Amino acid sequence: MTVIGTVGLPGSGKGEAANVAREHGIPVVTMGDVIRQECRDRGLDPAEHHGRIAQALREENGPDAIAQRSLPMIRDHLVDNDTVLVDGLRSGVELDTFEAAFGDDFVLVSIEAPFEVRKERLAERGRDRTDEDGESLRERDERERGFGMDDAMERADLVIDNTDTLAAFREQIEALLAEGPAAVSEVRR
Repeated sequence: MTVIGTVGLPGSGKGEAANVAREHGIPVVTMGDVIRQECRDRGLDPAEHHGRIAQALREENGPDAIAQRSLPMIRDHLVDNDTVLVDGLRSGVELDTFEAAFGDDFVLVSIEAPFEVRKERLAERGRDRTDEDGESLRERDERERGFGMDDAMERADLVIDNTDTLAAFREQIEALLAEGPAAVSEVRR
């Protein structure tokens, strides 16, 4: 059993890593889906209220609220699968939750790219100036960092520098999924 978590700032490549996992039949638990569902449960449009509800969930239920809500989904997938990818950790507290639940079977991968590279990627997706909440990339970065993302990134088991081509990044993720962290040629901490 292996649970691979990803952490990274907006536009770094977490979603693409999740796409690669899905293409290879590996289930993905997207922590943002927990937030989107909570928006819908509260009668709010996820496209407009994602950031606010993420903050509210953590204030109402503790800083690991989203991780706690993800655990049953991960365990359900592990019944029939050897590997699950968890897309989008946001903090060291969430990392603590997953490490407590899965021990050495949990691997955290920090996917990193410089601000300008991420900004360009988001622009190519039509999200260069603001995202669905009307936030700029710098504001999103600060919000994510406010959740404790820097701590999680610093504690990652593996760092993938996503500044090369899309094909090169996908190869790194495929190697990680097929052969484990030792197969990835990027910087390890």
